[in-house]
Amino acid sequence: MVSQKVFIKNPTGLHLRPAGILCKEAMQFKSLITFSFKGSTANAKSVLSVLGACVKCGDEIEFVCEGDDEEEALKALVDAVESGLGE
Repeated sequence: MVSQKVFIKNPTGLHLRPAGILCKEAMQFKSLITFSFKGSTANAKSVLSVLGACVKCGDEIEFVCEGDDEEEALKALVDAVESGLGE
């Protein structure tokens, strides 16, 4: 299991479009990928779960990846968030 914290840079937070991009990225990996935010855990492979977390700009989330490709998954997701998820 690997984990890393990252700040959300998108001005509008994780609304539908960036949430979809995040999920699409996460679904490329076999590992179980979740993130923690304000005491709750969201499945990074589920758009509804990501949207339900209500993550806003400037919030810090912690990705947790567990599985065969956990290192690659964590790096890809952190890079995607830090690049702004297409915005």
